[in-house]
Amino acid sequence: MSTYKDINFQDSASPLMEHLMYFHDHSMFIITMILITISYLIIVLMSNKLSDRFMMDGQALEIVWTILPAIILVFIALPSIHILYLIDENPNSLLTIKTIGHQWYWSYEYSDFQDMEFDAYMIPQNELDLFNIRLLEVDNRTPLPLHCWTRMLITSEDVIHSWTVPSIGVKADATPGRLNQTSFWLSRPGVLYGQCSEICGANHSFMPIVLESLPIKEFFK
Repeated sequence: MSTYKDINFQDSASPLMEHLMYFHDHSMFIITMILITISYLIIVLMSNKLSDRFMMDGQALEIVWTILPAIILVFIALPSIHILYLIDENPNSLLTIKTIGHQWYWSYEYSDFQDMEFDAYMIPQNELDLFNIRLLEVDNRTPLPLHCWTRMLITSEDVIHSWTVPSIGVKADATPGRLNQTSFWLSRPGVLYGQCSEICGANHSFMPIVLESLPIKEFFK
């Protein structure tokens, strides 16, 4: 998970997040090369005192700096489109869970194998154990099976919320009167943290999300 003053991504827990991290590195490499090239050209032009009074145009140069950016945009767009299709993919899921956003907590409903409902409230700071994480622990974690597809149905009871777990690359709005869905595949066991990512009122910062990724045998226990 992310730590204090950490500006990097959280450790990936799903194939989708791996693709998103690859796309970030791919885009940053291209942007860095553009920045270096433009900086070099600016320095050269500012330090060069020579000029050509008789040069009215440079068609070859204009063709190059018109076509080259288009090629660069294609190299950025292709992996981006691939990821967009991955995000919208709707595979056959082993488990479907419904989550409902409230001011200011989440509730979860399981209905596939047995009917189960529970609310997940943030644990106050004065009730935390030694190894609990401030502002991120909840009284009821959400158990999920490992190495299989899970579908999450997301809605809200009051205002717009956003169910977001960075380590699996999932962010979906919880809108009153509307049912959104997202699917994800958990690739490693562990505890995954997220938060509401839509400003939803005074206690917006105090409605965390905690998922517990478990092997299938332990999940069914």
